[in-house]
Parts: sequence; C-alpha cells; structure tokens
Amino acid sequence: MNIIFEYHNVKASERLEEFATKHLNKLEDKYDFIVRADVFFKTENTSEENKGKICNIRLSAPGPRLFSESSTGAFEASAKESIGELERQLSKRKDKMKSH
Repeated sequence: MNIIFEYHNVKASERLEEFATKHLNKLEDKYDFIVRADVFFKTENTSEENKGKICNIRLSAPGPRLFSESSTGAFEASAKESIGELERQLSKRKDKMKSH
C-alpha cells in the first residue's frame, strides 16, 4: 500500500507519520485489497478545547473510495478515530464482496 501524507497549517512530523503508518499497515494486513491511503493533517481554529486537530484519510480500494474525518484535541487521537471508522467501512465492503 502506498501512503501519502499532506499537511495543511501543520508542521510535518515523522512521529505522526510513523503512528499513522503503523495503524494503516494493520488495516492492510486485515484487508489486502487496499491500494493507497492519503492522509491529511490540518488544524482548525475553534473555541472548543477537544477539537481542532483534524485527520482526514482517504483509501483507494476496489469500488468507491472510502473516506473518514475526525477532529479531536490531538492528531494521534484523530488519526486513530479515523482509522477506526475506515475499519468499519472496510468490514462492510468485505462482506459485500463475499456475497457477490
């Protein structure tokens, strides 16, 4: 799987990339049909303490692209939440692929 990272109003971070790569590789081990992942980290001005660090992940796999977005107080938590949502979507897609 090819993983591409983009940062918007955020300084690039090797630690964040390693964290996201580790979790995305676990997804790829479980769902071998994933081709590519685009990971976007960005900040948003907000008055809430527990929001503003946004992680968007777009997965390319057979069928329509999968997308997840999460906003929490930390990039790691946002990435983990987004990956969890993608895992639910991948599970549904795999079930549909089996039934056809």
